[in-house]
Amino acid sequence: MTNKIGRLLLASAALAGCQANRGWDLPARGVSSLNQAVVSRADYVFDAATPSGSLDQGEAARLDAWFRGLELGYGDVIYVDGPYAASAREDVARLAGRYGLLVADGAPVTQGAVAPGSIRVVVSRTRANVPDCPNWSRPAQPNHTNETMSNFGCAVNSNFAAMVADPNDLVSGREGGTTDLRTGARAVESYRNAPLTGQGGLQSVSTKGGK
Repeated sequence: MTNKIGRLLLASAALAGCQANRGWDLPARGVSSLNQAVVSRADYVFDAATPSGSLDQGEAARLDAWFRGLELGYGDVIYVDGPYAASAREDVARLAGRYGLLVADGAPVTQGAVAPGSIRVVVSRTRANVPDCPNWSRPAQPNHTNETMSNFGCAVNSNFAAMVADPNDLVSGREGGTTDLRTGARAVESYRNAPLTGQGGLQSVSTKGGK
């Protein structure tokens, strides 16, 4: 009987030790947020007939209606694919210009082959969001393992994901362009050489005579 009790006490102590040390590998023990923005991309396709190598008026109207239905806007990338992509590119670019967009080079891989005598217009759209937010799955207290709250970072990162103009910038940054230091220097020099506004003294103002 004594041996059984001893073994139970040892087992309980071992389990208690494991429970006490479980916090060292928890990712929520740091100051970084577990709720981070996730960037996803979706490709939308539209096949238009171009038997003559260009879009006729009817197909152009269909494509424009499709653009409106997608609420085409900044951040969307337009591609043209198919045998007549080169000849119909200008027609698609003319429609895309109404929405302030250009037609990009190349095209992503899409499902199915482009039918003969037609083109495939692809719109790639990226969106950033923070999944599972808001997250109140765990109460703030008690917090014996000193973990961050389950909702920590939801507000900041959700607002950041909503405000970013191009979510692709969250995946890979853009290359910096060349900076003309002389342009900045001229602005500073003009500011320094400008006459001081107080050199002429204070202007005398009178309220008499309605002036």
